Amino acid sequence: MEFRHLGRSGLLVSEIAYGNWITHGSQVEEEAALACVRAALDSGITTFDTADVYAGTRAEEVLGRALKDERREGLEIFTKVFWRTGPGANDSGLSRKHILESINGSLRRLGTDYVDLYQAHRFDHHTPLEETMEAFADVVRQGKAHYIGVSEWSAEQIRAAKPLADELHVRLVSNQPQYSMLWRVIEAEVVPASQELGLGQIVWSPLAQGVLTGKYKAGEQPPAGSRATDEKSGAGFIARWLEDDVLNAVARLQPLAAEAGLTLAQLAVAWVLQNPNVSAAIIGASRPEQVRDNVKASGVKLDDGLLKAIDEIVEPVVTRDPSLTSSPAVRP
Repeated sequence: MEFRHLGRSGLLVSEIAYGNWITHGSQVEEEAALACVRAALDSGITTFDTADVYAGTRAEEVLGRALKDERREGLEIFTKVFWRTGPGANDSGLSRKHILESINGSLRRLGTDYVDLYQAHRFDHHTPLEETMEAFADVVRQGKAHYIGVSEWSAEQIRAAKPLADELHVRLVSNQPQYSMLWRVIEAEVVPASQELGLGQIVWSPLAQGVLTGKYKAGEQPPAGSRATDEKSGAGFIARWLEDDVLNAVARLQPLAAEAGLTLAQLAVAWVLQNPNVSAAIIGASRPEQVRDNVKASGVKLDDGLLKAIDEIVEPVVTRDPSLTSSPAVRP
């Protein structure tokens, strides 16, 4: 496993991180989830990402139990706040109340005194940004988080937040966006802004919800038990990638992966890591062997000819519109 700095900070993270969105507490039984975390640790992953909203807070609990016997100083644990976690009027968003109460809940569920990175899971259009950043600064000053980050924020929102963080003397070091060969909406605006301001990307869904593993075939029904067949495990998210033109393009990537000595999944993870603004790629898994396969992308260097060949194949089905980086207009 290789390590990278998280943005322009001193914090090193494993360039492949383990995330438990969809899986822990919902898609897979706890025994399988614990086995996946053990496989991640055995493979050299030290960076683990979750969120209070995942599986209705159960994902944090599962991750906490999975990591409880590990040396805390040897891990980087990330979580997030924004989405609704309770029935009250203030149980969502980025108000001071919700942030300060949510960090306590996350720490309790994770079984730790602090997280290494506390992230705004989306931008809150209904809370003054100054209030949000002051609350995050207080979380850091209370010793409950070392760094702060954002997720799926636009370049304009990042540019507004960074000076406030600097004034409050807290380190805003990262953004967590969706990014893959097929979904490149951050490249035009978010990445340049982040490079300028010192934020690194912790990217999610580098496998495009599993489509870039090659297991879905044009003209065929999704395999039984796959994510595309299970509403609880993200069928709604993967639907946009199941069009025949996308699946045909993915199939054409297979020979390129084989020529490079990689599985298609390894090629996809390695591809996002070629972007110098990417600090880590988050993988998820329902089986330990998926973890062990994906981590082999660490340290892989793809040559310019291969990158060009990939672009030629996927360009007709790539999504690039930067306006698709957005947050809810109405607080959830």
